[in-house]
Amino acid sequence: MHGKNLTAAAVFLLGAITDWLDGWFARKFDQTSAFGAFLDPVADKLFMAVAFGTVLASGALSWWELVGVLARDIVASVAFLVVSVRGRASSIPARAGGKAVTVMQVATLFAFVLDSPYLHPLAHATAAIALYAIWDYTRAAPKASRPL
Repeated sequence: MHGKNLTAAAVFLLGAITDWLDGWFARKFDQTSAFGAFLDPVADKLFMAVAFGTVLASGALSWWELVGVLARDIVASVAFLVVSVRGRASSIPARAGGKAVTVMQVATLFAFVLDSPYLHPLAHATAAIALYAIWDYTRAAPKASRPL
């Protein structure tokens, strides 16, 4: 492994930790807001799109593997746009499946940065968990959604 890969992994790890700490502090000190609840997942999805765009440009994963890895984010973004256009924008609290997808996306990015042989298996596992998360959120949406 090259020093450049370790530096990239360290920067990525620092970003992931600060993102997690930001949310933790906001909840712990009751500093959440409707705008923050909206902005945090948008920023997370933009980060993942850019990061996985880099993976796609490298050729390390195929386009269909990336669609699988980002399936939960793609479906959530389309669903949000549809309900927003209909004037019924709402949010669904984070669920275990969604959190698992995020963890697996981060693991997949680490595998890419570190040039790991586990990149493809992690991408496929992430896609499978994303499909479960989509099903779970779809099932929970009617009961759990709250207006923005």
